[in-house]
Amino acid sequence: MRKRNRKKSNFKFIIFLFCITFLIIFSIYFGIYKKESKQDIITSKTSEISYNNTNIVTPQEVIPEDIKIKMTVIGDIMCHNTQYQDAYNSSSKKYDFEYVFDDIKNKLSKSDITVGNLETTFAGAKRGYSSYPTFNTPDALGTALKNVGIDVLSTANNHCMDTGYNGICSTIQKLDKLGISHTGTYQTKKDSEEILVKDVKGIKIAFLSYTYGTNGISVPKDKSFSVNLINKKKIKSDLEKAKNLNVDLISVSMHWGIEYRQTPTDEQENLANFLFENGADIILGSHPHVLEKMEKRTIKLEDGTTKDGFLIYSLGNFMSGQYYDYTKQSIILDLEFTKHGDGKVSIDSATYTPIYMYKSSSKSKKRYLVMDIEKAIENYKNGKRNITSSTYSILKSELKHIYSVVGDEILPNKKQK
Repeated sequence: MRKRNRKKSNFKFIIFLFCITFLIIFSIYFGIYKKESKQDIITSKTSEISYNNTNIVTPQEVIPEDIKIKMTVIGDIMCHNTQYQDAYNSSSKKYDFEYVFDDIKNKLSKSDITVGNLETTFAGAKRGYSSYPTFNTPDALGTALKNVGIDVLSTANNHCMDTGYNGICSTIQKLDKLGISHTGTYQTKKDSEEILVKDVKGIKIAFLSYTYGTNGISVPKDKSFSVNLINKKKIKSDLEKAKNLNVDLISVSMHWGIEYRQTPTDEQENLANFLFENGADIILGSHPHVLEKMEKRTIKLEDGTTKDGFLIYSLGNFMSGQYYDYTKQSIILDLEFTKHGDGKVSIDSATYTPIYMYKSSSKSKKRYLVMDIEKAIENYKNGKRNITSSTYSILKSELKHIYSVVGDEILPNKKQK
């Protein structure tokens, strides 16, 4: 009887263990399955949300904004003995040219980049300051040019060798010390092989400069690299080099033409065509010491597309002591460019301020002033008589002549011939 009861108890215990084991296994299995199912649902929802978000916030192509800049250009910067004598202070025994630019300095300093032609040398006081035919000017003129806002100077011209190769080097060293960029003359062969490029608010401009000669002063054979002479093979090579730098604009300063002639020669016109055909965008002429015409062109490229080109054959004298007809008049030229979102650059306008190299007869010092002609005429009309009636008449005549020679300003959206 006892054995039977014991067997019965054992059997119940085994069944109990079996049930417990089954419940544990079932609970574990159900828990895992539920977790996996929930994870599948979460994953599915996440994928769906990610897909929907992708559709909602698909990034659009970013189009670069247009970049606009203004380049200001001035003509020949010369310094005759009457000018540096006028700038000399006998008390301090120093030179100061700052006053010469008082009337127009804001027009230069407010531009994005200002360019000129330095037609003298800075060879130092020991060499002795001199005027025509070989120029050597006090360094103080360079300081004044920097302070008035000059950024780039073309140095290849017929007076660049006036104080020899050493004068070229000392001039370059002075400009480097002032922080004024320069092109056209060089201290070393390596320097001559480099292209001057200025990044102006995102528009890269390459600057080149060439001269027809050096007034019969020979460039040393072992220093032939020191002056860029007008040579089509050399110019074409430099233009190719500039294009390979992926610049936006190429500006070429050309010292050419015939002195005191107010119209370009056939050679100037042929060279201008050559420059445009080989990649130049802007051509800035100097040497005649008087103004010559400007024009905007549409240049057809090899691939059939077109681009804008600008040319002024001569900017005349910005600063000088010359007194021949029309050598006292000049312009401050403003060129406006736009680099569009597609990378193409347009020349939007070419406007100018007529100026006059005024010399007062009523002062013993500080007689010279680069004068804004239109402002002076307007002031005179309004009763601000800082000039005589005779000067007023001269300015009106000079103004009329400037517009007749240079031509109409090129304004935005105005079709060119």
